[in-house]
Amino acid sequence: MPVLRGVITDWGGVLTSPLNDAIASWVTAEQLDSQHYRRVMRAWVTEAYAGPGTNPIHGLEDGSLEPAEFERMLAAELRTVDGGAVPAEGLLDRMFLAFLPVEPMYDALRAVRAHGVRTALLSNSWGNTYPRELWGELFDAVVISGEVGLRKPDEAIYRHALDTLGLEPVECVFVDDIEHNVHAAEALGMIGLHHTDVLATLIRLEELLGVPLTI
Repeated sequence: MPVLRGVITDWGGVLTSPLNDAIASWVTAEQLDSQHYRRVMRAWVTEAYAGPGTNPIHGLEDGSLEPAEFERMLAAELRTVDGGAVPAEGLLDRMFLAFLPVEPMYDALRAVRAHGVRTALLSNSWGNTYPRELWGELFDAVVISGEVGLRKPDEAIYRHALDTLGLEPVECVFVDDIEHNVHAAEALGMIGLHHTDVLATLIRLEELLGVPLTI
């Protein structure tokens, strides 16, 4: 097996607390009709991952739809438990308010970089407010979907991240909490790591990279 020289990681759900936890906090705080929200989002997500085409999530992630317009579109589809309207302005910020940093994952990125492994962020953005002030110590390259006009799981965005790192697919590990995105990376030749648990991810990265990441 070629020597692994790079780690490419997602942001939301990998370097932050799980997406489902953040969404649950938002749904509770805004007293949303949770079943209705899940039906709407399930349909939108399924369509976004079905292949080429356009839908609100696809547009938001590749930058062709402004976040404010996405907020208006999503707010129009949602309702509170008592049938009330959901404010559109600031919806995305409120949705991800409970996205909290996972410090052990940050520490792992610092550790692998200290051992000469190159690191990249590859994130499908939902108009997120990223902790960009930390990126200089965490990443050698940063690829945000809405800034490059591409989105996971499109092959082109993975190749863009690889080119930015200056590495080949077989030299990289890709970490994401969405299995579909992991399979797309594996199809290019990267080692895919489906993130579901912080400790399990750190143990697997230790095995692959030979860098101590757990106590």
